Amino acid sequence: MKVLVAVKRVVDYNVKIRINQEQNAVETENVKMSMNPFDEIAVEEALRLKEKGLVEEITILSIGKQIVQETIRTALAMGADKGILIQTDNKLEPLSLAKVISHFVQERKIDLAILGKQAIDDDFNQTGQMLAGILNWPQATFASKIVKEDNTMLVTREVDGGLETIKVNLPAVVTTDLRLNEPRYASLPNIMKAKSKPIDIIELEKLNIDIANRLEEISVSSPPERGGSVKMLENSKDLVEVLKNKEGVL
Repeated sequence: MKVLVAVKRVVDYNVKIRINQEQNAVETENVKMSMNPFDEIAVEEALRLKEKGLVEEITILSIGKQIVQETIRTALAMGADKGILIQTDNKLEPLSLAKVISHFVQERKIDLAILGKQAIDDDFNQTGQMLAGILNWPQATFASKIVKEDNTMLVTREVDGGLETIKVNLPAVVTTDLRLNEPRYASLPNIMKAKSKPIDIIELEKLNIDIANRLEEISVSSPPERGGSVKMLENSKDLVEVLKNKEGVL
């Protein structure tokens, strides 16, 4: 079984987000970047399937500028086999991303595509579902547990009412949730090995894929600061008195 994992380079989750001076995007200059946490979980799950002898090859795909190679190398250092960088300066929407990923899923004869359920920068949560639609493959989203049975995948997914277990035939698209696993740290020997693993660099324009944006971003702004002051109370009796005197609360 061949697996493709799509990863995205995003602002590190520990960094406080700032808006750039032009007020049209998040500031990324001189800001720590890392692999999207949900994608890191997707890479880890692919590696665990390979360690069980269920996967023959893991390909990491990412889309963006030349520097995105660093994110791909991180996944290779974790244990993936090869990488694909689709190089572009354009900011792609989920539909365009799904089209590009589907191209390589079909070209490389992939059996299972694993994606993080969403990216922490835009929170769209759409690419995996759109990819399944384009490929006409079954999908299992928000996976918290994955078990392979013959030519199917048993996927436990988190829904509003609790947990739901579904069975999907392969090939399939799976998107990962936080509780699926805890990603490993890359060891120093593996980091060194990753430098020699192959990464195919392909210009997006050469793929002849329609990547026209359907959305127009008008502006980007920070949320308003919260007003008001904090009043410390001695006991619950004081709290009840405050609530009684505040109109519309009690």
